[in-house]
Amino acid sequence: MFFSILLLAHFQAAIIPILLGIRSIKKFKHISKNEFIPFGFIFLGLASISEMIDHTQTSWIYVDHSSLFNWLFYSFLSLGLTCLSISVIKNRFVQKTNFYISLCSIISYFLFGKTIALLFQVIISILLIIYWQRVFKDWLFILYPIFGIFFTTFFGTKLSISGDQFWHVLIGPSGTISVITFYLVLKRSNKKFA
Repeated sequence: MFFSILLLAHFQAAIIPILLGIRSIKKFKHISKNEFIPFGFIFLGLASISEMIDHTQTSWIYVDHSSLFNWLFYSFLSLGLTCLSISVIKNRFVQKTNFYISLCSIISYFLFGKTIALLFQVIISILLIIYWQRVFKDWLFILYPIFGIFFTTFFGTKLSISGDQFWHVLIGPSGTISVITFYLVLKRSNKKFA
């Protein structure tokens, strides 16, 4: 029973972002770089798929380790958040800087380890929050840092410290809430910018 719930938690974390990405194609024309939005969602879904594949190597027990699929998880996560961030940034220098920070996150995973890669991901998330809030000014966006950063980090830390797989089940749905938040903020912005 627990394995089924764990599998469902991961499956929904992969499928929902990909479906939202497909649904976002040629939408949100009021966003300056709207062509990046579908890629952002799809990369987040691919991150979850990479994590699922990585879990097949550990019998679905969370293990804090470095591997090819764990690297892909963090790489797609970085690319997804970067695409969503770049979609609303008009300044080309800031767009390029955001992209280079994402590349640093991806490359540093193998060169320096996961910890350094995560530091770059923190910067990516901060830029995302700053620019999305600046553009959308939507109170709903507060759900992203709450669910996508605070709760996923909290649940992941509890999982790493305790080894209790219960925490593992909560991470995927928490991340999905943040992904849905992105989509709802975009959808609500249609009315603001129309």
